[in-house]
Amino acid sequence: MAESRLRDLDQYSCSICLDLMKNPVTIPCGHSYCMFCISSYWDMDKRNNCPQCRQNFGSRPVLNKNTMLADIMEKMKDTKPQAASLAQPEAEAGDVECDFCTGRKVRAVKSCLECRASYCEIHLQPHYDFPALMRHKLVNATFMPTCQKHDKLLEVFCQTDQKCICVLCLMDDHKGHDTVSCAKEREKKQLKLEADKSKYEEKCKEKEKELYKLQKATASHVQSALQAVEDTEKAFTESVTFIKKRHSEVIERIIAQEKADLDRLGDLREQLELEIAMLRAEGDVLDKLLQTEDNIHFLQNFENMPNPSGVQDSPSQSLELDGSFGNVSKAVSDFKERLEEICKQEADSILESAVHGESLIVSFPGHEDWKGDLSEMELVTGDITPGASTQKRSIKVGDRVRVKLSVDTPKHKWGRISHQSVGVVKGKACC
Repeated sequence: MAESRLRDLDQYSCSICLDLMKNPVTIPCGHSYCMFCISSYWDMDKRNNCPQCRQNFGSRPVLNKNTMLADIMEKMKDTKPQAASLAQPEAEAGDVECDFCTGRKVRAVKSCLECRASYCEIHLQPHYDFPALMRHKLVNATFMPTCQKHDKLLEVFCQTDQKCICVLCLMDDHKGHDTVSCAKEREKKQLKLEADKSKYEEKCKEKEKELYKLQKATASHVQSALQAVEDTEKAFTESVTFIKKRHSEVIERIIAQEKADLDRLGDLREQLELEIAMLRAEGDVLDKLLQTEDNIHFLQNFENMPNPSGVQDSPSQSLELDGSFGNVSKAVSDFKERLEEICKQEADSILESAVHGESLIVSFPGHEDWKGDLSEMELVTGDITPGASTQKRSIKVGDRVRVKLSVDTPKHKWGRISHQSVGVVKGKACC
């Protein structure tokens, strides 16, 4: 039943727009169309024939509204089949809409430059079926550009005013101007754009080569930095290990020397204690004789008393215990100071060689805040003649500098300076 109803509705569809007829008219051969559709068809075809049976009427027939058919169309509006329309994609924001679909907005697939209308796949079909419409110029669906003044297609390009105009503008505001068709002007400008595109592609390839070199240099630089960190770590670790080893050797040597000295002092102490005991014993003999009251006994034993002059002094083997290792402490302190100074000097030298890519902000006459690479700059003394620069110390804020004569093109470009320009360092660049 539904199929039968659809076939009935097809009888009342305009064969040009494929929609239910609006303001239906019937031409002499008996076929009916929308008044707008058949009028537009005859405006374009100029032969005043029927699109379906091809009957030619000579002069254009007068079109009168078919009131009975119009009443039927009015009653059938609500029963119009939507299946074909629903099967097509709906127009979204920015899409060109079909000019013949009613109700639901369907996305157009083609635009006709002759009809100045856009069509969905269903309403485009007559342009493929009818010979008169087959000759029309179809393009991808686009918003039809029209002249705001004459409401005509913009088909002409005015080279004098460099703008698109319609054919009526040729007889009006652009009379006497140099004009060509938009298609011909497009061909001309397209050649230029294609040439420009080729240049952009060439520049893009050059930039890609530079990017590749930069990436390769970056990878090499990162690898170099990693190797430098590894070598530095190894060197400093080995240095610390060496110092610790020498430290242990010195401590062991001090302890061994201390033990040897203490052993010698122990032997000397024992000898001295023995000699003191012997001297005290002989002193007791003398004291005992001194205390006797018998003169005869004193005189008879006097010659047998021990004589102090006969006591042989042992060679002095004493050591200066207080501060005996003071020379070692002083030597270690001096070594520490020399080592720190050497480490500082060498570390500063290493750091200076590692930050060769640091950038500076320099104020030159006529070019404030010029950015330059540290490795490209040199200090300048009062004399700025060639060779009058010095690199005996590192560059710091406030120094007068210039670009080295050996630098052909600075990393950050010349700007408004030259090899003869002398500027003052304002600080390091943040990036």
